[in-house]
Amino acid sequence: MPRDNIVLQCGECKSRNYVTTKNKKTTTDRLEFSKFCRRCRKHTSHKETK
Repeated sequence: MPRDNIVLQCGECKSRNYVTTKNKKTTTDRLEFSKFCRRCRKHTSHKETK
């Protein structure tokens, strides 16, 4: 299947908070979202990890 599970990691505290899917054929670069981090207790940028 072209969709794979990826893990999003907080940019500040490096906590891995979210799991989502992406289509690896159409989106080859790493995803980055602004999400709420429970550990930091604020909205931070979350980037895709390996």
